[in-house]
Amino acid sequence: MAESVRHSVSRPELRERIIDAAINLFEKKGIRSVTMDNIASSFGISKRTLYEVFADKETLLMECVRRGQEETDEYLRQVRDTSDNVLEVLLKGYQRSIERFHATNKTFFEDIKRYPRAYSLIKNGNSRDAEDIISFFHQGVEQGYFRDDVNFAIVSLLVREQLDLLMESDLCSQYPFLEVYESIMFTSLRGISTEKGVVLLDEFIREYRNRQSRTLPPVHEGEE
Repeated sequence: MAESVRHSVSRPELRERIIDAAINLFEKKGIRSVTMDNIASSFGISKRTLYEVFADKETLLMECVRRGQEETDEYLRQVRDTSDNVLEVLLKGYQRSIERFHATNKTFFEDIKRYPRAYSLIKNGNSRDAEDIISFFHQGVEQGYFRDDVNFAIVSLLVREQLDLLMESDLCSQYPFLEVYESIMFTSLRGISTEKGVVLLDEFIREYRNRQSRTLPPVHEGEE
């Protein structure tokens, strides 16, 4: 089977399909518990073939992180193309992040810190995203959703530092990851919003809570 998969697809297609398989395993089981053997077996190729495409596990993990960042960028582009409401764009972006976190084994976020190159890629992506978010905040001021007496560079930095703390501390051993993430995001947004913005934000949170209770699958816990 391994040889048939290898020879039936091009090298670029094989690479993308391996990333698909790895993302699925990392999200379900975390990172440390998934071996290159597991990934090769799940995809039906030999470990030798896998190492011909990806030099090591962290290199593959980095490509999985890049794929996630590219998909997020594309999602936000599509949202921006269909909505002129800056706060709505931000909220949908946050909602997507929360739903992805919900569908990912909590150990993934603990394990990623053991892979410095992949972890650095996530942190650099957060810094890059911060520039876009500051621009969104200023547009939100013009649209009447955010206050005009706020230094958004500071707000963005504080949120980023809180997210880094979330990744690096033991906070999530005391509280659920999602609860902490939501507290950071929703509290920060409420603090910079005008009355008009707070109304929209609260409406979003109510709808989000209702939808979450009805449709989201159970959070993945560690494997027994």
